[in-house]
Amino acid sequence: MSANTKWTAADVPDQDGRIAVITGANTGIGYQAAAVLAGRGAHVVLAVRNTDKGRAAADRITADTPHADVTVRELDLTSLDSIRATSDELRADYPRIDLLINNAGVMMTPKGVTKDGFELQFGTNHLGHFALTGQLLDNLLPVEGSRVVTISSGAHRMGRINFDDLQSERSYNRVTAYGQSKLANLLFTYELNRRLSAKGAPTIAVAAHPGGSDTELTRNLWPALRLPIQLAWGLLAQSAEMGALPTLRAATDPEVQGGQYFGPDGFGEQRGHPKLVESIARAHDEAVARRLWTVSEELTGVTFPV
Repeated sequence: MSANTKWTAADVPDQDGRIAVITGANTGIGYQAAAVLAGRGAHVVLAVRNTDKGRAAADRITADTPHADVTVRELDLTSLDSIRATSDELRADYPRIDLLINNAGVMMTPKGVTKDGFELQFGTNHLGHFALTGQLLDNLLPVEGSRVVTISSGAHRMGRINFDDLQSERSYNRVTAYGQSKLANLLFTYELNRRLSAKGAPTIAVAAHPGGSDTELTRNLWPALRLPIQLAWGLLAQSAEMGALPTLRAATDPEVQGGQYFGPDGFGEQRGHPKLVESIARAHDEAVARRLWTVSEELTGVTFPV
């Protein structure tokens, strides 16, 4: 592509024969990415917490694209038991997986914990996807061109990994906790890619962020501010279709390299077409990434084959 060309969903190459697993794919950018990939011929697995909503999403996709090949699997990223059970099923049913998109997430929730006692945002957004990736990676490693795409956020810029209070037990701030989880997504992506590269694996790890997209993530904002923020957000944010483009580019563009990060090309990376973007220096701190990896293995009980 030339530097002046805007990348769109029309640039997604043929996906016939590819297997794509997408978490949180019943709504928002996950749904839009699933619809495009299915439309291009991929077999898409919607890995979702609510299977009724997942089946409704699958029905919408097949209504628009009758030839689409879509299945639904239950996955609760707040439960290591659920992640383990779903991973076992997926490994058995799909000996080769081409694409894992770690898309599901929660944003700025009230203080809460996962079923395993992790702070809800860190546990869902980072630890849940860390555990899922570790348990599915063996099925991606033999596949030429396979990718792990993890969705971060511009909010990673306000994130710091607080190893002294990783689960926000001493002090909880929903914005700080969200920033930590999104920074963790990038630290994980870059460290995973370094390990894959050192192994000489054909699999790469890539990250993306949707900018300001009109999705359901704002549902957890403070009650007094929720309505005005949602109204303003609806006017300013781009559509979920546009918000899914960085994910789709990271997942399918043949020119993508491991360790890259994609986001919108507009002002402040809030809107626009996907381009290669930069993350803050803290996201590239290899010592912090290695420590986070070790802690994540200890907390989840999941070790990686790299």
